[in-house]
Amino acid sequence: MRLTRPTLAVAAAAAVLTLAGCGSGDGGGDRAAEAPSTASGSLESLAAAVKCAPDIQTDADEIRQAICKNGDGKFVLATFATDRGQREWINEAKDYGGYYLVGRKWVAVGDDGVVTALRGTLGGAVEIGTDHSEHTS
Repeated sequence: MRLTRPTLAVAAAAAVLTLAGCGSGDGGGDRAAEAPSTASGSLESLAAAVKCAPDIQTDADEIRQAICKNGDGKFVLATFATDRGQREWINEAKDYGGYYLVGRKWVAVGDDGVVTALRGTLGGAVEIGTDHSEHTS
């Protein structure tokens, strides 16, 4: 199955809005804390590492995306065929807020607490989406 970039952007936006809400807020926490080496592998192997059974939502050549839930909470886990495809996805999705745990050709998206907990197992770098809290009335 081949998806177009607008379709992927819509899927990313829906996933982020569903799981992370509109604003990123200031969840605090120590993102500079020591993390393990960044994990790599298939969507299934990453999901197994964080003890979730992935509910695959997108299974395409460019991206595989699943909804996951474990003891830390609910999150989106996505793997990418290329580094460029991953960066384009993240850049578009970050406009919708949220927290992103980024590894090589994979990303996990959830709230601050979930992303921090996942980082303890998967390693990676945390990126924060745009904060829209000032735009609410």
